[in-house]
Amino acid sequence: MNALLTGLGVPLSIQEFFQTGELLFNYGGNFEEFTPCAHRIPTTRHLWIAGDHLSSQVIITHSAMEAIAYLTLNMHRYPLLKGITCVAIGNLPHDGQLNWIRSHFQKQKYTLVFGNELLGVLADIRVAAGLAGKKVTFRNHAGMIRICLNRICYQLPPNSLSLSVFEKTASIRTGCRTVKPKIFNSFLDQLKHDATQ
Repeated sequence: MNALLTGLGVPLSIQEFFQTGELLFNYGGNFEEFTPCAHRIPTTRHLWIAGDHLSSQVIITHSAMEAIAYLTLNMHRYPLLKGITCVAIGNLPHDGQLNWIRSHFQKQKYTLVFGNELLGVLADIRVAAGLAGKKVTFRNHAGMIRICLNRICYQLPPNSLSLSVFEKTASIRTGCRTVKPKIFNSFLDQLKHDATQ
């Protein structure tokens, strides 16, 4: 049991699921570290993984702490933690990471848990496309987000952009579900806020 997580309201069952002791999470030699004063997330080609590899659902986030916060705030959705795997990719999605996830979790359902801001939406699109075996590129062009897929580019306004909007515009289905906190930029922000109330 970790005193910092307990203070944030993380139940013992979730701490046991993530095998938390020291809040130092290994991404194949790169580390995410969470302290009361700082949260460092690596930019890496490796992954951090927790849970059962034979699970029916894979939750993909940018950090281990975001996965912990998400599950803490959404325990009602996951009564059996045995049925999920959590994967953190770090600050930037990398093709090798997405190819590995796609090849190792072929029949599982994907839930994407990225930030509630433009970078989080772009991560949703990039990860979902990669898991579907497609590569996208982004560019900011005259106040619009230009997203190119299979040599076709789409220009979409950033304030209404989402994975769903992109899928409809590009006529593709990735099969990924996205979850965002309603008010905060991340579930970790929400968890920290709730702990102070």
